Amino acid sequence: MAGTALNRAKPLRSALYMPGSNARAMEKAKSIPADAIILDLEDAVAPDAKEEARAQVCAAVKAGGFGKREVIIRVNSLRSPWGEDDIKAAVDALPDAILVPKINTAAEVGEASDLMDRAGAPAGVAMWAMMETPLAMLNARDIAAASIEDDCRLTCFVMGTNDIIKEIFCEPLENRTPLMASLQLTLLAARAYGLNILDGVYNDIANAEGFKAVSQQGADLGFDGKTLIHPSQVAPCNEIFAPTAEEVTWSRQVIAAFEAPENHGKGVLKVEGKMAELLHADIARRVVAIADAIAELEAAAQ
Repeated sequence: MAGTALNRAKPLRSALYMPGSNARAMEKAKSIPADAIILDLEDAVAPDAKEEARAQVCAAVKAGGFGKREVIIRVNSLRSPWGEDDIKAAVDALPDAILVPKINTAAEVGEASDLMDRAGAPAGVAMWAMMETPLAMLNARDIAAASIEDDCRLTCFVMGTNDIIKEIFCEPLENRTPLMASLQLTLLAARAYGLNILDGVYNDIANAEGFKAVSQQGADLGFDGKTLIHPSQVAPCNEIFAPTAEEVTWSRQVIAAFEAPENHGKGVLKVEGKMAELLHADIARRVVAIADAIAELEAAAQ
């Protein structure tokens, strides 16, 4: 189940956190056009509400109604009093993935994946890992490399930027300069081992322009999408992390050119006046795959 480059071709532009203790919010999530819904048992749930939220989230996932959206349950840390029971209950609910916070080492990836195995998780239930501590940043390569081990379920990294800011005592600047090393180290590790990777949240819900700027920065860096804390952030995020119409048109032209019989075996072509190499054909196939998957997702939501 190791992550592959193909994983990056499915749309994960927007991943909206929803508090597991709020039944109305979870019901509303079924009509929000996010690519993924993360039902949260960790940060959004008070300690005395953990067990009730667990039962509520798992019942909602079992009941379905989320359409083609990815449905993810974020459990509590493996080192918390609730983590292991969360994983057992989440496996029984059969989400698309279980998001495990505070992953610091490759061994913890194995531990979480093994817990899912012992709980009887089918092969299709993936593991996502929160990357949110200094130790995780330093171990990002080893954590990502765990995904290529037999039966490892890891397919996606999720940046926990608020926690990183807290842990390294940096300033939460709008341009995120203090976070750049953490973002890029983790991104490089994810790409080296074919994992999806999502950027962290933006806290100032009222600052729409600031959100767009930070989202565009994440897209420019190469993230697949962004985690969100409010439905108002979904539409701009979907737009920013989707290929433009011009990119899709160009990509289809590049693919068609390289697949033309008369160009068989050629490594460089001129397409619409621009030079294109085989690597551009690979990029084009990914762009078209993402665009087609987005179109399918949006058609299903209508």
